[in-house]
Amino acid sequence: MANVILKDLFKNYGKLEVVHGINLNVIDKEFVVLVGPSGCGKSTVLRMIAGLEDITSGTIEIADRVVNDVAPKDRDAAMVFQNYALYPHMNVYKNISFGLTLRKMAKEEIEKRVQEVAAILELDELLFRKPHELSGGQRQRVAMGRAIVRRPAVYLFDEPLSNLDAKLRTQMRLEIKQLHHQVQNTIIYVTHDQIEAMTLADRIVVMRDGYIEQVGSPMEIFQNPANAFVAGFMGSPPMNLHPATVINVGEQQKLKLSDQLEIPIPEKAGTQLKDGQKVIMGLRIEDLFIAHEDEKIAAELTFRVDGTVKIVEPLGNETNLHMDIQGASLVARSEGRQVFSSGEELRMTINLTHLHIFDDESELSIY
Repeated sequence: MANVILKDLFKNYGKLEVVHGINLNVIDKEFVVLVGPSGCGKSTVLRMIAGLEDITSGTIEIADRVVNDVAPKDRDAAMVFQNYALYPHMNVYKNISFGLTLRKMAKEEIEKRVQEVAAILELDELLFRKPHELSGGQRQRVAMGRAIVRRPAVYLFDEPLSNLDAKLRTQMRLEIKQLHHQVQNTIIYVTHDQIEAMTLADRIVVMRDGYIEQVGSPMEIFQNPANAFVAGFMGSPPMNLHPATVINVGEQQKLKLSDQLEIPIPEKAGTQLKDGQKVIMGLRIEDLFIAHEDEKIAAELTFRVDGTVKIVEPLGNETNLHMDIQGASLVARSEGRQVFSSGEELRMTINLTHLHIFDDESELSIY
């Protein structure tokens, strides 16, 4: 069982505590992505698992064995670094096989393993090139091959795609996902890119300031964020987050976003909102769209409102519209072929089905 368990894990640099007692259970063959902004502690956690950083307190288990005092080479974990870390004077074959050579493995076994890995990563024709003769994507595949050839229990990826251009990152994401299907090992992957997290992970661990904010599947994180930070971080573009006040209008509760804009709150079992309560409204940009573009949603779950286009972001397949919705600044989404201009007046639909409400002080989800 190649599981990884972190129990009450702390990391201090002198008096500065950067990881605050996190707990995480990564199950066998799971692909878990640690995601968060720069400085949140995700790479520090990965390096502690690898043994490259000492832990201050807590325990790390790999394959049901506590590895706190085990040397990195004996932890049965292989790490892929952001900067590839290839030996420039060695060709691809020697870079991939170097770790096996240090272990004094038989040449026949080394040859077999390298050829297997080269076939998986499509490096067959590149085995006798040196790193300076390779593209960025090819170098990253070599770095991955060096990890795979060891056949460890756990693979650790530290932002492996951050040095690649956008097109190559998309290609390498697919290759890493395919690799996981082929090798069927446990993978812990660190990134600050929420798109990588959403497309690769079985489960996502969202971190902030050395704490775990939420753990869940990509769709759980996207559809049911635990707090306003997760809601705003996961998603591209991020969720609309706008301060609001709960008001009672007869038997109907509404969110007051501005002097002109009040949004009805659909009834929801178990929700207790108080008149005058300060909250944060959350709305994904795909739930704010031009009124005539969607006619299938039930009337009681929609709300129509007029708005003015401030900034247009055409992306080809879609267009993001930064809008003034009766005094509230919100981002909407439209299909990409329609042309818009700043100052244009549009009739908009708000889909209330996926409306989110967060407490103003704790920022925790309350609706």
